[in-house]
Amino acid sequence: MTDKKCDIGIAGVGTMGGNLALNMADHGFSVAVYDAVAAKARDLAQGKESGGRILAGDTVQELAAMLHRPRAVLLLVPAGKPVDDAISALIANFDKSDLIIDGGNSHFTDTNRREKLIAQSDMLFMGMGISGGESGARHGPSIMPGGPSHAYERVRKILEASAAHVNGDPCVAYLGAGSAGHYVKMVHNGIEYGLMQLISETYDIMKRGLGMGAGELAEIYSKWNGEELNSYLIEITADIFHYKDEKNPGFVLIDLILDKARQKGTGKWTSWDAMDLEVPTPNVDAAVIMRNLSGCLDERKKASEVLHGPEYRFQGDRVGLIEHLRNACYAGMVMTYAQGFALLKEASRSYEYGLDLETVARIWRGGCIIRAGVLEPIRTAFLRRPNLANLLMDEHFTQEVNARQKSLRTVVATAAELGVPAPGFSASLAYLDAYRSAWLPANLIQAQRDYFGAHTYERKDMPGKFLHTVWRPPAPAPSLVIDRSGKAS
Repeated sequence: MTDKKCDIGIAGVGTMGGNLALNMADHGFSVAVYDAVAAKARDLAQGKESGGRILAGDTVQELAAMLHRPRAVLLLVPAGKPVDDAISALIANFDKSDLIIDGGNSHFTDTNRREKLIAQSDMLFMGMGISGGESGARHGPSIMPGGPSHAYERVRKILEASAAHVNGDPCVAYLGAGSAGHYVKMVHNGIEYGLMQLISETYDIMKRGLGMGAGELAEIYSKWNGEELNSYLIEITADIFHYKDEKNPGFVLIDLILDKARQKGTGKWTSWDAMDLEVPTPNVDAAVIMRNLSGCLDERKKASEVLHGPEYRFQGDRVGLIEHLRNACYAGMVMTYAQGFALLKEASRSYEYGLDLETVARIWRGGCIIRAGVLEPIRTAFLRRPNLANLLMDEHFTQEVNARQKSLRTVVATAAELGVPAPGFSASLAYLDAYRSAWLPANLIQAQRDYFGAHTYERKDMPGKFLHTVWRPPAPAPSLVIDRSGKAS
């Protein structure tokens, strides 16, 4: 190894960077690593798992010297300023035609800006989403690269070998130009928010509504994971309810965790851009809102003392309700994926990414956090109809959602009767009912906007013409007399 130049460099060997370096080394590639804390890189290179295929550099200059030309280096540092700082250091020590890959959770607009900056130095840049957490990075993540296609070809063999595989297919593929990779990863995370919210609502209804304990919940989620809800998120949910607290063996750990969820911003970014592109993503929006609301813990505790809910306690068929929850969860998950893919379709058009949605579904089937059995029929839907506007219009998913519509309505109604918040299920049902409506009351909104702001409106019988109506003659402003008591007359 001392005389051989390395195949790829990794700058930043935290949880993701360190495990990806070991993953690549496992597959026969030599990796040069660097970290601002030099000891971390040296420890990784000297560890038994490195197999002698990892070299550590104490400086960016040493990192550059260890790579064969043209160089390729993967950044795995926190999003924001650390990425800009790392890029500046690399530009100063690398040559023309070298490749920098940002593998963090950067906002796609930052990726666009950095691509232009790096191009000024005649270097190449790729934004690449990576999903799978610590285990995925070590054993095979889902990888979402975007940027110049010829840049991807330089590292394609390394990425394909290191990615998760499903039925022999690597869960990585070139997605498109510019910031396509980071955009797809952002939407992946938005879908993740929506799915997690739905699962948490099933938990809430079964815990508070049916009084079920962790043991029963673990059994139910394990059973669901063996059926059409099969997914990584359902699988780990079952594991969570099985886990006993090490400090207090009489408790399951979940019951000791504070009900205050945090976030890093990717769900919020998804909602923001969906609103900019005018694509409805209510499941993502509801999930972001509920994380924000969970943060108001002190306020919620005070409100619980003065704001009262229904006295109703569920007296019906418990087994039947759990079955409705299973069906409703599947329908809600389909709705969440449908919204995410609709956003990807519009973003591809607006930002000229050239996304192939079948490819996106394919590389999400393994390695990533939102991997699920339902992604195979999603892939098939886009394979049959690449220009499919919405998953709900695919024959398979039309039938699946129609068959579960009653369950979705039952769950929303039951949650309302119990006083248990279910914004994810409610958003799913509202999205379904709005999307299937041939008529919506937006004509009234048009009329209101024209009434107070002269914003014009369109008529059914006069398409393409924007009209304005003086809805009533303006009334003269009333004369008011204010006496000393403050009363008007």
